[in-house]
Amino acid sequence: MHRRHLTPTLVCALLTIAAEPAGASPWAEVGDNQLRADIETVAAAGLIDGVTTQWPLPWNSLYRHLRDADMTNASPEAQAAAARLLTRALGDNKPGWAGSTELDVTNSPSVVHGFDSLDRGQAQSQASLSYSSGDFAGRLSLGTYSDAFGKGAKVMPDNSYVAAKLGDEALVYGGWLTHWWGPGWISALSLSNNARPMPQIGIQRLDTSESSWPILDWLGPWQGEFFVGLLDGPRLQKNTLYDGLRFTVNPAPGLEIGLARTDEICGEGHPCSPAYYFELNNSPNNVNKTNDEGLIDVKYSHDIFGVPVQAYLQLMNEDTSPFTHSGTSHLFGATAFVPTAGNPLRVTVEYTSSLSTTDIFSFGNYIYGFSYTNGGYPDGMRYRGRTLGFSLDDDSKLLSLQTAWTDQSGRFYELSLHHAEIGTPQTPPGNNIISTQPVKLDMAEARVTLPFQHFKLDLAARIQDDQPRPQHGMTGALEVALKVPL
Repeated sequence: MHRRHLTPTLVCALLTIAAEPAGASPWAEVGDNQLRADIETVAAAGLIDGVTTQWPLPWNSLYRHLRDADMTNASPEAQAAAARLLTRALGDNKPGWAGSTELDVTNSPSVVHGFDSLDRGQAQSQASLSYSSGDFAGRLSLGTYSDAFGKGAKVMPDNSYVAAKLGDEALVYGGWLTHWWGPGWISALSLSNNARPMPQIGIQRLDTSESSWPILDWLGPWQGEFFVGLLDGPRLQKNTLYDGLRFTVNPAPGLEIGLARTDEICGEGHPCSPAYYFELNNSPNNVNKTNDEGLIDVKYSHDIFGVPVQAYLQLMNEDTSPFTHSGTSHLFGATAFVPTAGNPLRVTVEYTSSLSTTDIFSFGNYIYGFSYTNGGYPDGMRYRGRTLGFSLDDDSKLLSLQTAWTDQSGRFYELSLHHAEIGTPQTPPGNNIISTQPVKLDMAEARVTLPFQHFKLDLAARIQDDQPRPQHGMTGALEVALKVPL
């Protein structure tokens, strides 16, 4: 019989809470780099499976693996991360009602919007009420959002949802859910948290265990999700539908492969039939009736001299001929979790380019204004004024260095350096919504997260040597975000 091994570190964390979750708060959600680093740390230690790039992640699977894991030979860093995750999982799964309020203000939102970036405008406030019970979870989240202080404030229901379990295998949901698909820490090419979440309905696998089918079990642990959303708000084509389908597999230790397709269909002035979804052949000579993007990403993790290291890439194709005419955007990165006296220091180097190449390997042979803009859907893969994927929009490049560390008291520190090239002289007018003209800029950001007994405080400071056009010159920004559980 399998026997669990609980180290003193883990026992101390678990003694503060109940031994088993009674409810099912569905997900570990986008936006917390410390939470993500803990998940990657325990995955690298083999305490959970390697399906970690398809966010939000189901708590059910994470909790079950950690609960049953043998911690005897795990490093102190992995044990500490496992303890934090179990505490978080049990807390988020606690049955009953919970509430919170949030406030975020800044004089200038960041140009670069990464996995854990704060809010998108100059001011945002939100109040949330959540409920969890055995097979059902829900959240009502209402607030206001403004691009400028006191101007054009909008009511938003972002991150509201209802979700219900279908047995032990799947979760169906509806609401305004934020996704992050891919291994990048700074960028995701097709679907990220850069734009506000759209109203959507979807289904997600609840348990990432390997398939019981003999033909498929070699794929290892896997995750699948499909959703359909409505791109409401100001658009040239009203009632455009957006859908996303993704499968992620972990066929070998340390290896994770993701395949995804995102798609715009229907909308004002477009035929609307489910059959068009299956028109996969898309090329300059055979243009289909939808606007779709195909995605593949690969992440490989391995210990090098006792340091967990990840190398990853992501490719996004606009067309379906990868070796002749693909319109490919690229993302490459590497992350190391360097052991320190306490928690590991995460160091990430990442490069993203939305300057589409004619095919996957034709670097330097570009198709301008192509990655997120479409002739049939001129609004493109954008929602409420922001790109659904890469935060710098079409024909842009971003090179980033990011370091992050958490001390023993739970204070989180992060430093990010970015070099951005936004747009090109060849970019068609209006095909980059960030800058009206090409611009290069360098930016540095320092951030600290301070957990107090009754609230959490985020402080960020940014400085950059230029700005997206029509603005010019060096500028700086301060940002303060406060979250208070009720």
